[in-house]
Amino acid sequence: MNSTIRIGNCSGFYGDRLAAAKEMVEGGPIDVLTGDYLAELTMKILYDQREQRGSHLGYVGTFLKQLEDVIETCLDGNIKIVTNAGGLNPAGMAIEVEKLLSQRGLKAKVAYIDGDDLMPDIASLQSQGEAFINIDRQIPLADCEHEVVTANTYFGAWAIKEALDLGADIVICPRVTDAAVVIGPAAWKFNWQRDDYDALAGALTAGHIIECGAQCCGGNYSFIDEVPSFINVGYPIAEIAADGSFEITKHEGTGGLISAGTVTAQLLYEISTPAYYNPDVIAHFDTLKIEDVGENRVHVSGCRGSSPPPTHKVCINTKGLYRNGVEILLTGLDIERKAELYLEQIFHNLGGKAQFAEVDIQLIRSDKAEANSNEEAHAALRITCSSEDPKKVGRLFQAKITELALATIPGNTGRGNSMGGGSPTIVYWPAMIDSQKVTERLHFEGKTIEVLPTQRLGLPEQSYQQHPQQLAPLPSGPTTSVPFGRLFGTRSGDKGGCANCGVWAKSDAAYAFLHHYLTVDQFKQLCPDVAEYDIERYELPNMRALNFYIRGILKDGVSSNNRIDGQAKSFGEYLRMKTIVAPEELLSSI
Repeated sequence: MNSTIRIGNCSGFYGDRLAAAKEMVEGGPIDVLTGDYLAELTMKILYDQREQRGSHLGYVGTFLKQLEDVIETCLDGNIKIVTNAGGLNPAGMAIEVEKLLSQRGLKAKVAYIDGDDLMPDIASLQSQGEAFINIDRQIPLADCEHEVVTANTYFGAWAIKEALDLGADIVICPRVTDAAVVIGPAAWKFNWQRDDYDALAGALTAGHIIECGAQCCGGNYSFIDEVPSFINVGYPIAEIAADGSFEITKHEGTGGLISAGTVTAQLLYEISTPAYYNPDVIAHFDTLKIEDVGENRVHVSGCRGSSPPPTHKVCINTKGLYRNGVEILLTGLDIERKAELYLEQIFHNLGGKAQFAEVDIQLIRSDKAEANSNEEAHAALRITCSSEDPKKVGRLFQAKITELALATIPGNTGRGNSMGGGSPTIVYWPAMIDSQKVTERLHFEGKTIEVLPTQRLGLPEQSYQQHPQQLAPLPSGPTTSVPFGRLFGTRSGDKGGCANCGVWAKSDAAYAFLHHYLTVDQFKQLCPDVAEYDIERYELPNMRALNFYIRGILKDGVSSNNRIDGQAKSFGEYLRMKTIVAPEELLSSI
């Protein structure tokens, strides 16, 4: 028996590179092919798909296209396939997979998992005391003013393991956690038990690293000059050992980079505290060790695990306000005055601001005082209006703006409708459910098997608390001005209505300075546009990293906020451009 299991990921989101599955399967040996397709936004996309095109949909159709390319190779090579592409309709996806197999004259054992959909039972669960309190807003679902359209529990990995134990070749999952598609195969390979928490924590860590596909292979990596090539960036492979330690690598001949830096960056992506929660285990990211052990090969070990929390997370989406908007480019002199006049005129033509439930106005001063091109002279005025009445933000709304084109301020030009077109927003409502009320259902070979979460098994509680670690001496001596990003890397992203920004250093001395310098107050001074938000700072000295969790900056999730970057993907690079005063000795590590 091989001492490791090689799990390759071919998708980090719905819309990722189609050829990645074929390249992963044909590029070198793997034991399991996984794909993660379900961001919070994806659940809205699948809901819209199902509403507009039929109830038989609601799954990720692009997975089927990828499967067409790899199914025969996977079956010939005994490569298991585990994916969450089932989305809102894993049974429907399983039917389509069976059709594909039949058309190809192939035989394979297909399993699918469901039970995550709470929509049929949500009223009953509320009557039983499940308040579904919004994690970000601390409001019960009963006080939500919007219609609930989807409600799905984040499942863990044990139904996946059960399916593989029974001989499944393909496992179609619903809204499992991103890392579950990695934990399940690893638990199957090594027959881990429910309380093998350190090993499970290692697999959870590996899953978190590879779940976003190429993003741990140099994609979105701050230090762009370290990446040899961004052409045909590879996709990641986790080689997991029986104790949960693992190595991250990629196939030879692919672009990108796997290094301690790229792995650190991805570990900081979309997290809050160093204790990373999952339905199967809590992984303590402040305990692990990251080491470069070869070209494009990183070893991660030592992650401690503890008992899973008593609750499962629930992804609830509600139908929000209808929204429409316009972006106008203002040019040249008197930008502020032009914006003032345009806003006065447009809202007079629309019939006033008071008719809208929400009005959001952003003047983005991207113009340069001494522009060397027409484009450098533009500032952007973004106007977004929301209403409970779709007619107030529908076609007439757009027409009332368009008809002013020849009767308004000089030098204006529109970028057109880019903010909703009068369609409803989806308001994300993250909540929790008592794990005692969660049951996963595995469907395989005509049978339905109930799989209970670990929390329902009555196992003894195991906890872990990392001890404080001593930092290197704070650098002293002469100082100099330097862009923050010349010294530190960042990785930022969305967590529902919140955002995180992880920051890491390359040396112990640089981390000592970072730890001392970048307080929450200093973070807000560098980025004054987040000063109004509650921000928490978490320390991960083992990774020479800090994580800043910005509460409420994204309102109720990517679909409902009006930011240009509604998922905060660019926030870290915004921080890196800021000029700071730092010890000169730190520049030697650049």
